Amino acid sequence: MKSFIALSLATFFSSCIGFAVHADQTNPELDELFKRLLKTGEEPILRQIESQIWEIWLQHPNPDIERLMQLGTQRMNAQALSEAMVVFTQVTISYPDYAEAWNKRATLHYLMGEAEASEADIKKTLELEPRHFGALSGLGMVYLQSGELNKAKKAFEDLVAVHPNSPNAKSNLDLIIEQLRLGVI
Repeated sequence: MKSFIALSLATFFSSCIGFAVHADQTNPELDELFKRLLKTGEEPILRQIESQIWEIWLQHPNPDIERLMQLGTQRMNAQALSEAMVVFTQVTISYPDYAEAWNKRATLHYLMGEAEASEADIKKTLELEPRHFGALSGLGMVYLQSGELNKAKKAFEDLVAVHPNSPNAKSNLDLIIEQLRLGVI
């Protein structure tokens, strides 16, 4: 199945050459959504804003790429990790300015226990979209898992700066601060 997906993707992407790309993270609506995210503390409104941001991040001017991202996510959720990796890797190669493809692949690397590869893809995501709260959270988790508490603290502080009402960010940050205070490594 993996080789079939790889061959199908290679054929598909060769037909997409020259397709104009306006990456998800450049959508001007994001600025207003992030302003609203900073101002509200109401749970239902927060979830709605988060959802709108994720929808924009997943958008791509080529609907076939959106379908491939859905396929990769479905494969990842079904634990067909190598198949998902083929999809996300091909998207990142073909559309290197598409932040959400990097983020999905970073998540996949994390699930596969590949912390260094996950960190590299997260950094690429953040290079393209510094406000990517999913990537910032993932970076904090990678550092937390590897015992790099100061780096984890910085990642969660950056996350709180972008998304101050993220419940996981605050609780993880508090946990890390307490571990640093106690000298836990």
